[in-house]
Amino acid sequence: MSLVTQLEKDFLQALKAKEELKVAVLRMVKTALKNKQVELKRPLTEEEVLKVLSKEAKQREDAATQFRQGGREDLALKEEQELEILKSYLPQKMSVQEMEEAIENALKELKPAGLKDMGKVMSYLMQKYPGQVDGKQLSQLVREKLSS
Repeated sequence: MSLVTQLEKDFLQALKAKEELKVAVLRMVKTALKNKQVELKRPLTEEEVLKVLSKEAKQREDAATQFRQGGREDLALKEEQELEILKSYLPQKMSVQEMEEAIENALKELKPAGLKDMGKVMSYLMQKYPGQVDGKQLSQLVREKLSS
């Protein structure tokens, strides 16, 4: 079953069960997906759907952090609840060890000439593992490997 179909099915179930938070989150996701589809003027691929979901999840993480810094714990908790719903549709994040193995494999395959090829390595890994890696953490690990 495609991710879009699963989102639609879960949206209808949440609507019938009167799960307000889940309905709101899934409605927001459906809108974001529709906007992206209109922008591209074609149906979205599974990878593009994952990118939209990842972007929405990242926004919730950032918002929760900002609310905490502003002393608004109630709003931070709401953002985290929304984030948990979004995470249920994303692939499992890779551990640091798994990322290091993936980086090693990418380095063997791409044979980069140093830090100047970091972008090529990052691009390769982000495409190969969509939604499974944290870009910031991956960037740090790739930089460490290329520097040594």
